[in-house]
Amino acid sequence: MEASLASRSTDLAAPEVLGGLAGYRSLDGVYDEMMDANGEVRPHWQVFHEIMKNCGAAALRSRQETIRRLLLDHGATYNVYQDAKGVSRPWALDVLPLIIAADEWRKVASALSQRARLLNVILADIYGPQRLLREGWIPPALVFANSGYLRTAHGGSQAESRFLTSMGTDLVRGADGAWMVLADRTQAPSGMGYSLENRLVMSSVMPEEFGACGVQRLAAFFDLERDALRVLAPSRRGTASVVLLTPGPWNETYFEHAFKARYLGFPLVEGADLTVRGRRVYLKTLEGLRRVDVIVRRVDDVFCDPLELRADTTLGVSGLAEAWRSGNVALVNAPGSGVVETPALHPFLPGLCRHLLGEELAMACAPTWWCGQHRELEMVLAKPDRWVLKRAFVQGSRQPVFMAELDAKRRSEMIAQVRSEPHAWVAQELLDLSTTPVWVGDQAQPRSLVWRAFSVVAGDVCHVMPGGLSRVSPDPNRFMITMQSGSISKDTWVIADGPVNTFSLLPAPSSAVLRPARAPGGVPSRVADHLYWLGRYAERLELIVRVLRATALRLAGERSESQESERRACASLLGKLPIIPASRGARQTESAWLRQTLQALATDAEHEDGIPELLLRLRYNASAARDRLSDDMWRLFNRLESLASMKPSRSLVVPDLLGMLDSLVLALGAFAGMAMENMTRGHGWRFLEIGRRVERALSTLEITAASVEVSADNDAVLTPLLEIGDSSMTYRRLHFAKPKVEPVLDLLLLNDANPRSVTFQLQALARHCAPLILAGQSADGGREKEIVDEMLSTLSSLNLAGVGAADAAVRVLPDFCRGLHSRLEELSEVLSGHYFSHSASSER
Repeated sequence: MEASLASRSTDLAAPEVLGGLAGYRSLDGVYDEMMDANGEVRPHWQVFHEIMKNCGAAALRSRQETIRRLLLDHGATYNVYQDAKGVSRPWALDVLPLIIAADEWRKVASALSQRARLLNVILADIYGPQRLLREGWIPPALVFANSGYLRTAHGGSQAESRFLTSMGTDLVRGADGAWMVLADRTQAPSGMGYSLENRLVMSSVMPEEFGACGVQRLAAFFDLERDALRVLAPSRRGTASVVLLTPGPWNETYFEHAFKARYLGFPLVEGADLTVRGRRVYLKTLEGLRRVDVIVRRVDDVFCDPLELRADTTLGVSGLAEAWRSGNVALVNAPGSGVVETPALHPFLPGLCRHLLGEELAMACAPTWWCGQHRELEMVLAKPDRWVLKRAFVQGSRQPVFMAELDAKRRSEMIAQVRSEPHAWVAQELLDLSTTPVWVGDQAQPRSLVWRAFSVVAGDVCHVMPGGLSRVSPDPNRFMITMQSGSISKDTWVIADGPVNTFSLLPAPSSAVLRPARAPGGVPSRVADHLYWLGRYAERLELIVRVLRATALRLAGERSESQESERRACASLLGKLPIIPASRGARQTESAWLRQTLQALATDAEHEDGIPELLLRLRYNASAARDRLSDDMWRLFNRLESLASMKPSRSLVVPDLLGMLDSLVLALGAFAGMAMENMTRGHGWRFLEIGRRVERALSTLEITAASVEVSADNDAVLTPLLEIGDSSMTYRRLHFAKPKVEPVLDLLLLNDANPRSVTFQLQALARHCAPLILAGQSADGGREKEIVDEMLSTLSSLNLAGVGAADAAVRVLPDFCRGLHSRLEELSEVLSGHYFSHSASSER
């Protein structure tokens, strides 16, 4: 999502702000969205401006902080590749909206509707009869040299009558106040989800202002979009199956993919979730292969099909292009739609509009010249400082070149480059873009604006979102307004000139059930895989946290004799676990080694079993199943990351570490509780639980085997073992005595009433596997259930009376636990093979 501009540099010092927008000054000679040339508030801003008079700088600063917190809680991010903040870069939203008058929006909506019709007709010709090329209306170089042109899309789909269903249009306003088109986004337009997120946040932060201004709602537009997608289904087999195809969690706009999929109620899938059989597309679910009718793709054209397009990608689906050409699946937008994104087409659009539609182009483009024409090339190079140069055919970076900013050497190099390949460049005039108020520190300041408006074509009607994604420059002298460069978004308020439609796709706080409940859709195998590992990593993280906490407690306090014995036992226990980052040095004291070990596991991002790395894996798997998790769960993941923000230091501060570990234990407990109490009992929840139970059993066996070996020399290890297994209170209630080997082992291995025992985990696994077998999802009749039953039988045969003494336990228990550990790993492999590499062919 990007746009470029050049705005006039000026002294933005403003008088002290007394409240709201007081003291705001527009720039001389630049159109301002709120103030006219006489310094008067424009009519459609007056209600908001009056309310702001009673809202001082402190209140607006507080609301801006509330917006930041809400976006963080929602997990709203815009991922920038190779950015220092990576996948955690927060979405930025200004507290002041952009306000658009009702009559002005109607004109914009009409112009964008015409533009959508025009571009669809052009695409239909480019990938069809190509009369426009033969008759000279479009230079062939604009198509055949264009990286957006796909030969594989020629002829189109047998089922689709148009290429564009949705599009985004970047609008800018010049000094005369007229809106112009800066760029078209037709391939996989992004921003609708962010617009919706902005609206949900702003309407909760400014509810009175939102209502008083009479702002048009967005829900009706998304409802129209959902219906428009469903009617694209090439077959009429009942309710159309629609999915949203995403490149995955590392994509820059992945947040909006997951957010919009949840809002519209469509499954979020990746290329690995889909397969083509007999020129039909199927979703690989735990229940079998399910036919897919419509794919809303957020994967770029060339990555959609490694069989016919780019072979070095795993983002797409082999055979997808052939399935689309055969008319068995609808793709939104159709492959090849990106060919009309080139700004080199802009100079030809007025003539094309008259020729194809018999109409004048309703909204002009920003002044643009294609250098592939001799006269235009010479005009541009005669006065290069007037222009912003852009690549005509974009594949990768969209960074423009501001010629006026270049030194003489670089300018000469750019001129030579343009002359060597003139068809690959366009020139646009430097524009003094309109400005709008942005809250900076304690005052409102003018910043240049780009507004991305969105359109959806349903049948013969084009619907335009009454709002959109507005972006402003973060500082007054920046010439780029791009999300990649850190621009700030704004909620766009379109004022209604009548009663506001209050329709909403969100559930009402309390309402009667108006229609029968529907069974949840199939869970993609990949999503089940991520949920399974989400459960495993949550339990693995909890084990590490509990081990560290039990050890850290022995480094603090009064250092009694029993505590010293337990500290030595913890050191021995840690030495036997595979998670330890380094062995103890010959001259290193035991206490110093313990502190080094605890600090490494708590803060070292390079250690694969440390807290930072486990949190990263937890977050990744949660992100990959983002559309299956509630907002409250996502807030918990954000809280987990913030709690584990202890920075590496030379010396460990034990109280600080204990505070962090205590908070992590509580947050992980809250996650388990939410999963148990709030998630629908479908296969997604079931595999999350299976993952948790498998990992908890593995962890308990691993820590028990190591503790038994330590107990031969120091039975004080039994007390921290009970703490790690969260079974101290249960033991005291049952035995009222100092921990002994036999009752401790009974509690952690055999007691089926203890939620932490291995037996309890295996019984839970048996219950979770049974519905899969009954539903026929098990590939070979329930091998996983057989393994669980065999382990339960093995556990029940354990005679603890014979291993009551520590030396006897050391001889028997470690190998016994490791044997069960191996069977659990076998169970995990069986589950992965049966359910996460799904290939059974059955249309449902």
